[in-house]
Amino acid sequence: MQPRPKLHDTIALLQAQAEAKLARGQVGTVVEELDADHLLVEFSDEEGRAYAITPIRVTNTLVLHYQPEAA
Repeated sequence: MQPRPKLHDTIALLQAQAEAKLARGQVGTVVEELDADHLLVEFSDEEGRAYAITPIRVTNTLVLHYQPEAA
């Protein structure tokens, strides 16, 4: 089972968010937990400039890992 994203986790979108102009696979950072079903996620460019800050459903996220973790 996929872990629930926590504050400051890096996530990828599982589905595009057309209203925010975000593609499937876009990578962002969780900046706030809005409720049980939604997170506020910031999407930034390589220079660190935010180009989108939008609510995302928890079920539309995949937590990314940069260190090995047990499955």
